[in-house]
Amino acid sequence: MPTRTFGDSRLKLTNLDKVLYPRTGTTKGEVIDYYVAIADAMLPHVAGRAGTRKRWPNGVDDQAFFEKNLAAHAPGWLDRRTLHHKQRTVTYPLFDSAASLAWLGQQAALELHVPQWRFAANTQGAATRIVFDLDPGEGVALSECARVARLVRDTVAELGWTAYPVTSGSKGIHLYVPLERPLQSGGASTVARTVATNLENLYPDLVTATMAKAARGGRVFLDWSQNNAAKTTVAPYSLRGRDQPWVAAPRTWDELDDPGLSQLRFDQVLARVEAGGDLLAELDPPLSVQDRADTLAEYRGKRDASRTPEPVPDAVAAGGPGNRFVIQEHRARRLHYDLRLERDGVLASWAVPKNLPDEPGRNHLAVRTEDHPLEYLTFHGTIPKGEYGAGTMTVWDTGTYVAEKWRDDEVIVQLRGRRLQGRYALIRTEGTQWLAHLMKDQAPSGAGPFPRDLAPMLATLGDVTDLDERDWAFEGKWDGIRAVVEVHDGGVRIRSRSGRDITAEYPSLGILAQVLDGHDAVLDGEIVAFDPHQVTSFPLLQSGGRPAFLAFDILYLDGVSLLRKPYSDRRRVLELLGAAAPGLQVPDTLSGNGTEALEQSIDRGWEGVVAKRRDSVYLPGKRGTAWIKAKNWLTQEVVVAGYRPGQGVRSGTFGALLLGVYEGDDLVFVGRVGSGFDDRTLTTLTASLQRLRRSTSPFAEHIPTADARGAVWVTPRLVGEVRFQSWTDGGRLRHPIWRGLRDDIEASDVRRADS
Repeated sequence: MPTRTFGDSRLKLTNLDKVLYPRTGTTKGEVIDYYVAIADAMLPHVAGRAGTRKRWPNGVDDQAFFEKNLAAHAPGWLDRRTLHHKQRTVTYPLFDSAASLAWLGQQAALELHVPQWRFAANTQGAATRIVFDLDPGEGVALSECARVARLVRDTVAELGWTAYPVTSGSKGIHLYVPLERPLQSGGASTVARTVATNLENLYPDLVTATMAKAARGGRVFLDWSQNNAAKTTVAPYSLRGRDQPWVAAPRTWDELDDPGLSQLRFDQVLARVEAGGDLLAELDPPLSVQDRADTLAEYRGKRDASRTPEPVPDAVAAGGPGNRFVIQEHRARRLHYDLRLERDGVLASWAVPKNLPDEPGRNHLAVRTEDHPLEYLTFHGTIPKGEYGAGTMTVWDTGTYVAEKWRDDEVIVQLRGRRLQGRYALIRTEGTQWLAHLMKDQAPSGAGPFPRDLAPMLATLGDVTDLDERDWAFEGKWDGIRAVVEVHDGGVRIRSRSGRDITAEYPSLGILAQVLDGHDAVLDGEIVAFDPHQVTSFPLLQSGGRPAFLAFDILYLDGVSLLRKPYSDRRRVLELLGAAAPGLQVPDTLSGNGTEALEQSIDRGWEGVVAKRRDSVYLPGKRGTAWIKAKNWLTQEVVVAGYRPGQGVRSGTFGALLLGVYEGDDLVFVGRVGSGFDDRTLTTLTASLQRLRRSTSPFAEHIPTADARGAVWVTPRLVGEVRFQSWTDGGRLRHPIWRGLRDDIEASDVRRADS
């Protein structure tokens, strides 16, 4: 009987060769593999929602049944919530991990149905989205459902909402509308019903909002009722129990224009997601956000905040330094100790009956327990009798730690506490059982753990003409996307300036793992594309130019952190590494003083120069005067907050974008840009803007009539970059030219470049 491990969760799998879809020969093992493979895309749309399963134990040609209540023999690691209905109490599973979706497949639960509301702690919360189920009546084609879908889309757009289409995997289409402000389910149903009945009145030969099946012939039934709190809809990316393994598949609006539109199989959906990501990414928050909200669910579920002095927060704390630990002495039924390490906004916790070992030759048992809130770092007190963990809790040791390795089955940390100092390994043996070990080979002097998630050091805008080459080095300022590249254990991970993982967006840069084979390194540099004159071009990179990585700094190499080394030493190490690994592109520095360097950059058509003090250390995430950038032309990151519809050859797209930057929490207007757009950009950007339309201006100030005339406002999420001549006295961009979108920067971080 095979067993698969997902993190700390283990799942026994049976009858993997059983055929569940006889027509295609699709087996239970393939169903499980699909749900594991689609997990990253699917989980944000089901996490936190009560899961109802439709099971086909003997395949789709046999009997199926719905299952709501979670059986007693279900794995203990499955997250769950209990709801008290009028006539009975139901414990629902929540699906928040690849392991939980694998369990779904193991149960031959081909379909997962969820409501439009999420749990708020242990109670039913508000609806976060509205769904319309477009069900074709007899004689009605999928193309007619697509026509109705566009009518719904245009109707909700007038409310400032965006609709996302999903072919249901059965007969029709589902439309999802995210709600910026959650509604009680009754309110969501009322809105959906109003939209449906209005369309029925406008298009009586095409649309019906009437439940009676007799009224559906020749028309599309626009079912609004699935927004009722008691109703569920098959989840996006769920398989369907049809004769083929169809999937409730997200689609683009362009696809709905295809007269040959049809349902998609699970293999097609996997290929689409691998190539283009999740088309519903804007529907629900990324799982990482939801995960932070739900990480403490098990902790809260075991405690009554009115009876225990322990901290029982409603949500994960906003954050912390991420390197704190505590060991607590817990005098419960038996004396034991609890080790807690700060990680991802919570405390990863182990119960260690005999405390951590004090000599390398001895291993101690450690049992992985539920994550605890950060507030537990300083908790001490008496948990009342009858409550979970009853007994006295005191802080035995506290301090900071450095994580050398953090995997699902092995954690290595250096503890720096008041009582404990040392390098410890926690190794999982089975399930929640781990061993704690004091490592004999303590980390060598100067060595350190592989650093993850370092933020790049930033330069200050200034004048470099009076800088001397004896104290300063001069590099080209590259026209691309700033990135930190981690090469570790034969793999590559790339993070943007904002910290977003962009590895999947530049698959060709995976070659760096081969280029640096045998090395672990963290490199700072720029992802660029070269034009025919070998000049870097950000617009070319945005439009599909071949990406390359230019390394201009090195922060870590083979066990040694270089952060506190001066620039001159880091540069020497980087050049030696480049010589040993010819595939690594390390641009030469510029000769001469600041004035000469700037002239060279102008002659070569570069964006500018970055001057770096030769004795400066690397300060991750900091902006200071040790690095100074000088530009040969001005560029500014901007937030797109609206547009003016285009005319003539631009009818159907836009004439100009309305731009802003943030000052504090306020979005202020800095002008509009109407040049620099090719046809492809106009088309793709218009589609993005349509999805973000809203009824009110997002600017904190009144916009001049000349700029706002005919404006269509959008939610300020898109960040772009413009090149411009100068700032006007009124704080507007003079003669801006569009250069491209900047998906490596968050809108809330956009400020004036000179501030």
